[in-house]
Amino acid sequence: MKNMLIKTCPLILLLFTLCQQLPAQSAATWIWYPGDFEIWLSNNMQNRRTERGTFFPVFWKYDSHYPLIDFHRNFILSAPEEVKIYAEGIYNVKLDGKPLEGAPKQITVPAGQHRINVKVFNQASVPAIYVSGKTIVSDTSWLVTFEDKEWIDETGKTSDVSATKWLNAGRWYFNTPDALPSACKLPVTVQHAISVTKNSNSTLMDFGRETFGFIRLHGLQGTGNIALYYGESKEEALSEKAAETLDRLSFHHQQKADSIMPLSKAFRYVNMVTSGDIKVDSVSMLYEHAGLKERGSFRCSDEEVNRIYDVSKYTFGLNTREFFIDGIKRDRWVWSGDAYQSYLMNYYLYFDSPTVARTMLALRGKDPVTSHINTIMDYTFYWFLGIYDYYLYTGDQSFIRQFYPRMQTMMEYCLGRRNKDGLMEGLPGDWIFIDWADGLSKTGAVSFEQLLLCRSLETMGLCADIVGEKGDADRYHQYAAVLKKQLFDLYWNDQQQALVHSRVNGKQTANVTRYANMFAIFYDYFTQQQKESVKHAVLLNDSIQRITTPYMRFYELEALCAMGEQSYVLKEMKDYWGGMLKLGATSFWEEYNPAKHGVEHFAMYGRPFGKSLCHAWGASPLYLLGKYYLGVKPTSPGYATYTVQPALGGLKWIEGKVPTPQGDIAVYCSTEEIKVTTVDGTGLLRFRSKTKPVCKTGSISAKGDNWYEMTMQPATSYVVAYQSLKEEQHGKRK
Repeated sequence: MKNMLIKTCPLILLLFTLCQQLPAQSAATWIWYPGDFEIWLSNNMQNRRTERGTFFPVFWKYDSHYPLIDFHRNFILSAPEEVKIYAEGIYNVKLDGKPLEGAPKQITVPAGQHRINVKVFNQASVPAIYVSGKTIVSDTSWLVTFEDKEWIDETGKTSDVSATKWLNAGRWYFNTPDALPSACKLPVTVQHAISVTKNSNSTLMDFGRETFGFIRLHGLQGTGNIALYYGESKEEALSEKAAETLDRLSFHHQQKADSIMPLSKAFRYVNMVTSGDIKVDSVSMLYEHAGLKERGSFRCSDEEVNRIYDVSKYTFGLNTREFFIDGIKRDRWVWSGDAYQSYLMNYYLYFDSPTVARTMLALRGKDPVTSHINTIMDYTFYWFLGIYDYYLYTGDQSFIRQFYPRMQTMMEYCLGRRNKDGLMEGLPGDWIFIDWADGLSKTGAVSFEQLLLCRSLETMGLCADIVGEKGDADRYHQYAAVLKKQLFDLYWNDQQQALVHSRVNGKQTANVTRYANMFAIFYDYFTQQQKESVKHAVLLNDSIQRITTPYMRFYELEALCAMGEQSYVLKEMKDYWGGMLKLGATSFWEEYNPAKHGVEHFAMYGRPFGKSLCHAWGASPLYLLGKYYLGVKPTSPGYATYTVQPALGGLKWIEGKVPTPQGDIAVYCSTEEIKVTTVDGTGLLRFRSKTKPVCKTGSISAKGDNWYEMTMQPATSYVVAYQSLKEEQHGKRK
């Protein structure tokens, strides 16, 4: 994360009339009320979860799409135009306010200035339209509303609808009339097991590594039952009583037939057990994936690190679906804390902003707010932080402009749940998660929650500035300033040189944990002296409870990288993620504790195979290696300005690409040479050298203490000859 909030001037929102005069895109697409398709799709996706064949719904409130939507746009035509209209639902069409007979599939729009309205009702799925003419096409410049406030008086005059709130339409990739949004499916690819072991009535199939998709039975014939037991490990697949997911089916096929399982599953192994005279010629799978293109890359002189990066990519790809989900075996839900880390990894691998926006919309839902997102206090704050980073990395203000009201009502809900001291403290119905850690106290006002709220308030101030709500911006910035002062007045302990974990009954507890302390480092809330004190008193102190989930290791290692401890972090990465690889992991896990042995590694939640062995938060090396080793990060929205500060961390060389909205920044760094190829925007290369560096195409400035900087122009390649300093081994645990 950026060490200081983005500075931006308040922007005046464009009038809707100006929005309507934007030129149409070259091709039509299906459009809908923004956020509705995302909510509808997430409802469907998250309700696919089963445990041993039993439907397992989410724990939180579901919202739904608006069933009646009005779409409209103004056009100026130089000649008459034939326009085709498609809709998902019952619909009517108006031309210049006059209803056309029936539900026309094609209309003629005369030359001149005109307005087309299409009103669609659909209770089962999202009301959507596809409009296609020579110049008149449905796109995001169309305006939509769920209540047009229109009425007609006794004279036949239409009412004033100026109070109607119109938003720009939403869209995804449905770009042909027959690509119906309600039929949304991810692409699949046929794959086969790498080994098959048959016994009398069972067949164990190994697909080689963790995967996700639909099992397909070929040449099925006979009468009897088939049970499919899925396993991320061989032990799970062979455990008919404890496997987390399964399919049980009965068949009566006189002629050979194929059968595809109704729900996709996560597995490496599948154990097929048959009864009766059932015969199956063969088994394959349909691998289901999002089909996104990898843009980021990383390679280095250490093959184990390269393997960690590759498995991180694969893990993240499996959990990148219609939305960013937590894990592919068990939940397959959209959890805000998990998704927030996925956003950051995405910026360094795919840079697919639509998946980020879809996920944030699905998580937020609609008003009224009745609970925290996923019922978890910290997950609500991660939602706000995701918006901050979305703007920083993409420069896209449209999400903020469209959905600021939903941000505001979510924040007002949070502010309304503070205690008498103005602090967040768990109320009935609130789940304070923080991390999976034995004995972690959630009692009282926890410092970690105050820190996340403070950052969320700063984000709200930024967003209010963008939409021109100066009063809101001033209020949120003031709230953030007060809370930041309280954070240090109430939680900093001089004796322990750290923020304490909580306050109970108005008093500090003696407990110090890593969470608030490491976040305050990369939020730049600490002074440099406090950072150094916290690094040694907390992050490198084994007497402070250790972190065993990749979820919080993500932030712990980020804090250390932000303090220049890349050599230490590389060793930790090799021990932790490399430790999973040594145990045979083909994707990274929900939790890893080196002290466990054998099948103990698979247990969680009181179940022998409850742990997810493919969890999105396990892929954090994607982010760490891109941001803190290749050293690329935006310093203003959309990479208008950015820094490149490579860090070898003890490696002989590193190379890779970091995606941006304008293209990919390429970086190579060895102990003697740095190469950077830039994209649009102004870059700043920062590095240390024990000799005076040389670059034929750039001007290098000395900054003291062996630090050098060079401004980099757009679309230019630079080669810098330098001599890296011997890296000090700072990271030593107490």
